[in-house]
Amino acid sequence: MPLRRTPRTFLAALALTAPVLLGVTGCDADPAAKSPAPSGPSVLVPGAPGEENRTLSAADANKQRAEDDSPNTADVAYARMMIQHHGQALDMTELVADRAESTKVKRLAERIAASQGPEIGAMRGWLESYGKSERGTGHDHAAMPGMATEAQLKKLRAARGSAFDQLFLTLMITHHEGALSMATDVKAQGNNIRVEEMADDTIAQQTSEITRMRDML
Repeated sequence: MPLRRTPRTFLAALALTAPVLLGVTGCDADPAAKSPAPSGPSVLVPGAPGEENRTLSAADANKQRAEDDSPNTADVAYARMMIQHHGQALDMTELVADRAESTKVKRLAERIAASQGPEIGAMRGWLESYGKSERGTGHDHAAMPGMATEAQLKKLRAARGSAFDQLFLTLMITHHEGALSMATDVKAQGNNIRVEEMADDTIAQQTSEITRMRDML
């Protein structure tokens, strides 16, 4: 008895259907496809004065700040400390004109003064807009990262020529690194968008200046 041949149209339909069925089965079998997207690491949010800190997911923290970017204690402390921090940098740059030998060092000092002076004004204006005083209580400005000690400043004032150039660059690199540390901290702990923008500007500008100063040593 001759064997019956399967119609070609049926085989073609089966060939087209099989991959689709396999694809559906594969999706159902993959548990990762049903898993929700990670929400990111948790964020410690400092509370307002007198309130405890809170831990939020990254998504919740971003949503909260988008809805209310009122400054918290970290924002206010950053502005107050950075005014003092920038102030010392300006004191150091004022010594350059009469003591430095390198033209590059003199130009660098001019750029630092031209940028950090207006930044101090912006932070003072920001504090005033929220009714905050420039000087708070409980902050040891001498302990801020990167600040030169009085002994180091005395040595810088006494130096001249290439010795001044080297000491100025060394102290200013450390000073800038301290500013980067504070800016990074407030980006993680603060809540105000304007403060974050100022911190971003500090990070971008002072990272570039650190690279330039290291090349000059």
